[in-house]
Amino acid sequence: MPHDLSEALTTVGPRLRALRQRSEATLAQLSQSTGISVSTLSRLESGQRKPTLELLLPLARAHGVSLDELVETPASEDPRIQAEPIIRHGRTFVPLTRQPGGLQAFKVIMPPDPAHQDHELKTHEGYEWLYVLSGRLRLRIGEHDLNLGAGEAAEFDTRLPHAVTNAGKREVELLMLFGTQGERMHVRARPRSQD
Repeated sequence: MPHDLSEALTTVGPRLRALRQRSEATLAQLSQSTGISVSTLSRLESGQRKPTLELLLPLARAHGVSLDELVETPASEDPRIQAEPIIRHGRTFVPLTRQPGGLQAFKVIMPPDPAHQDHELKTHEGYEWLYVLSGRLRLRIGEHDLNLGAGEAAEFDTRLPHAVTNAGKREVELLMLFGTQGERMHVRARPRSQD
């Protein structure tokens, strides 16, 4: 196997793990949607199993990405990021970073939720930072129930039960940074003044 191809295949595992964590899916849920066993998925993500086309095709479909996005393509001279938007549960995620694993950046567009329903609190590995560009965002973390407006930021450990939803009548746009535990940005939202 050519050195470049072998090297590219070693980055597939972290990419698969990042995609699964971003969609807040468990290995069991991904196994059910792809027909690939949980143990095979786990070995793929950890790099203990070499990815094959037979495994990558259903995973690309399940994550809504192209095969090129799963397997690193040669670097281009063009610095612009041209990743396709990903739509999950009615939300649009626009990737702002190219590299798998590590810190991932997204612009997220969330449509209004006319029912203003309480979404189930979820947990997963990682650390998340949010910066609201426009609209009103509801952030529930454990016992906290916060509303953030444009210009406000928050950071939290995603192992805490949490839900991020639209709190207003128009779409919310935000920047989201997601990283593994320990990669902290050290930017926190200032408390609002009590007028």
